Amino acid sequence: MSFQSFSYFAFLPLVAFAYLKLAPKRFQPGLLLAASLLFYWFNRPSAAQFGGLWQALPLALLCASCLFVWRLGLAIQAAAAPRKGRLLGFGAVLLLLVLALFKYYNLVLPLLPLAPGALHSLPFPLGVSFYTFAALSYLIDVRRGDLPAERSLVDLAAFLCFFGTITAGPICRARLVLPQLKQEHRFCAARTVRALQLFALGLFKKVAVADVLLLFAQQVFGDLSGHGGPTLLLALVFYTFYLYFDFVGYSEMARASALLLGLEIPENFKTPFFAANFSGFWNRWHISLSSWLQDYLFTPLVWADASRLPLVGRRVSRFSPVFCVAVVFFVSGFWHGSTLPFVVWGLLQAVYRVGEELLHQRLGKPKKKASARLLWAKRGGVFCLWVFSMAFFAMGSGVGQPAGAQYGVAEAFTLLAGLFRGWAPGRFAAESWQAVLHGFYAQPLMAAAYLVFLALTLALAFWLDWQRNFHFKNGSEELVLSAQRPWVRWALYYALVLGIFAGLVIQNGGFAGGSFAYGGF
Repeated sequence: MSFQSFSYFAFLPLVAFAYLKLAPKRFQPGLLLAASLLFYWFNRPSAAQFGGLWQALPLALLCASCLFVWRLGLAIQAAAAPRKGRLLGFGAVLLLLVLALFKYYNLVLPLLPLAPGALHSLPFPLGVSFYTFAALSYLIDVRRGDLPAERSLVDLAAFLCFFGTITAGPICRARLVLPQLKQEHRFCAARTVRALQLFALGLFKKVAVADVLLLFAQQVFGDLSGHGGPTLLLALVFYTFYLYFDFVGYSEMARASALLLGLEIPENFKTPFFAANFSGFWNRWHISLSSWLQDYLFTPLVWADASRLPLVGRRVSRFSPVFCVAVVFFVSGFWHGSTLPFVVWGLLQAVYRVGEELLHQRLGKPKKKASARLLWAKRGGVFCLWVFSMAFFAMGSGVGQPAGAQYGVAEAFTLLAGLFRGWAPGRFAAESWQAVLHGFYAQPLMAAAYLVFLALTLALAFWLDWQRNFHFKNGSEELVLSAQRPWVRWALYYALVLGIFAGLVIQNGGFAGGSFAYGGF
């Protein structure tokens, strides 16, 4: 059951009706938890691939994690000061070991020839990275004294398991969500309108833009050596936009699902492609992850006493901020995936960010009021460097990958090297047309309709981002709709609905939509 499925379109209103209308205040967290566990069970691994008890393993792991974090949080709060740190360290190591087992067991198993055969096909728990990071932030906040330990197992589990964020975030903070679970929530017409607007925007970006863009990228990336530079570049740009609109679409639907129930969760994107530098980009892209890494990895590293470390401590008392930035982005790359392309992608982000800091140290901070021409040049530079790094992200994600094959760094460099060949306009037109034609029934009329549809939906999606960035100062996405004149607003409603309907039809007509790009992280 994904956010764009018809089953979710029935599930969410039923949960909202029961939660807002029927449940007394004291039972609302329990109802939310029950709905979240039901949602998680509906998204269990396939019975054909994982039979018997293996199907229940992800749900059992989630429940065990909630119980463990609840008890450990109470123990940390009650412990004496020296023991608090040891308890937190124990909990963090255990949670990260479980996360590493499922994310990276494919790297470890070849080193364990005597491992049972069943371990070679472990089902991947949905959202394990996201609820692990949420749990870690909760325990760290309790240890720091920023948040009292939650005494209600139901409330804490409802926070960790919430169906709106369990699939792919945003990574929520307990100090933001737990107080809201203590409040009574009832139906509010204005809030419901906001939620529906936000859900429509997210669904449009997912099914009418992202899933449609992905087809072209899959067709081209499936044959890297058979396409010329312009076609490969267009596919790489399309993949870049696909990843953005897929993830921002999911994040908006997640926020809308929470808002419908009266819960406010953080925004995850704020028009990142309008950023003029990489520090600004990462303040707008996957905000919940970048802020988590800043608060719980970068800041502790900067303030850590390195003098206590063996060997290193003889020369270094504090880690430099540049080194800490590099570590953060390396961890970010490794968090995204265990294969080398993700590590290279993370190192590239570190190079971009560290290079930017070194330039600022040498040349000084840029002026706050730069000319429009300079700002657009910097935005273009940031975008080009980001697209370059997406070659590694795409190959690590296996876009266009044949069954059983494994793309890696070599394929990423094959893609990048291919950008410099075959720039004849005729070849580009023929290759692009064939990529579209082969992806949609091989019918020229449908392929032409696809191109028109893609142009219209991309134009609308970028217009919405333009409005949000330049006219609403990156305010909430739904404000772009609600602030329009009535006739413009209703025209946008109809355009969104028609785009969503057409996108769903296209998915059933040959496009491989359905899952979310970050659902496997």
